[in-house]
Amino acid sequence: MSSEQIELIHPRPVPRPGRWVSAAVVAVIAAMVINSLVTNPNFQWPVVWEWLFSNTIMTGVFFTLLLTVMAMAIGTILAITMAIMRQSPNPILRGVSWFYIWFFRGTPVYTQLIFWSLLPTLYPQLSIGIPFGPEFVQFKTAETFTPFWMAIVGLSLNEGAYLAEIIRSGLNAVDKGQWEAATALGMNRGKILRRIVLPQTMRVIIPPIGNETISMLKTTSLVAAIPFTLELTWAARDKGIQLFAPVPLLIAAAIWYLVITSILMIGQMYLERYFGKGFTQMPDKKGKKDDKKANRQQAIRDAQTTRDDPFMDVTP
Repeated sequence: MSSEQIELIHPRPVPRPGRWVSAAVVAVIAAMVINSLVTNPNFQWPVVWEWLFSNTIMTGVFFTLLLTVMAMAIGTILAITMAIMRQSPNPILRGVSWFYIWFFRGTPVYTQLIFWSLLPTLYPQLSIGIPFGPEFVQFKTAETFTPFWMAIVGLSLNEGAYLAEIIRSGLNAVDKGQWEAATALGMNRGKILRRIVLPQTMRVIIPPIGNETISMLKTTSLVAAIPFTLELTWAARDKGIQLFAPVPLLIAAAIWYLVITSILMIGQMYLERYFGKGFTQMPDKKGKKDDKKANRQQAIRDAQTTRDDPFMDVTP
C-alpha cells in the first residue's frame, strides 16, 4: 500500500452566467407588467372586485360549467360509439363513423353553432312518426329546441368527433397480443376490457381528454353565435356594455376562467398519476422514489390479479 497521502479535490459548480442574466431579464419584465397592471386606472380594479362574485357573473359561471359538463359527457358517449364503429368489421358502420368524424372535424364549431341556431328557420316544425308515412307527434322547433339545447347539441357533436379519434388511438395503443394472452387464460371479453385494456388505454387518453375538457370550457364562449345569453363571456360583456365598463367585467370573467382551468389541471394531474401506476416512477410513503421495476411489481400486486405466492400449489 502506498504511503502517499490522498489529496482531496474541492469541486466547484460550473458557472452559468446565462441563468442569472435570463432571471434578471424575466424579473424586470415581470415587474414592469405588474406595475402596469396595478397603476393603470383604466383597468378599474375596484369594479373588478365589486362584480367578481355578483349574481350576473356567478350565473355565467354556472351555465359555463353546465355546458362544459354536458357537452363532454354527451361527446364522450358519442366518441366511444364512433371509436367502436370505426374498428368494426362492418363496412357500413365504419363508413358512418368516418363520415361523422370527417364532417364535424372539417367544419368550424362556430359555423356549426350558427347552423344549429338556424334550425327553426330551416325546419319550423318537426314530427315523429313512420318514415314516409303517418306522423304521430308534431311540435314547433323554436318552442322545443331552445338556445340552450342548440348549444349543447352543437358543442357535443363537435367534441364527439375529436374525442373519437383520441379514444381510438388509445385502444390501438394496447398490443393485440395482450388480448390473445388473456383469451388463452380463459378471461371473457368484458373482463379483458375492464382489467387489461381500459387501464392502459386511460393512461394514454387522459392527457388529451384533459386538454379537450379545458378547451371546451373556453369554447363555450362561442355559443354567442346562437346566441345563448347566459354564458359567462356573453354575460360579462353585456353587463360591461350596460355599465360602460367592459374591461373590468371581462377581467372578472377571465379570473373565473383561470380559476376553473387551474382546478381542472390539478384534477388531470391526479388522474394521470393514478392511471400511470406501474409505468412511471412515483414517490413512496417516505418521499423516496422506487425504481421502475419495483413500482410495476407493486401495481401488479395492488390489482390483485395474481397470487401472493405463485408457487403455493407447487409441491417439492
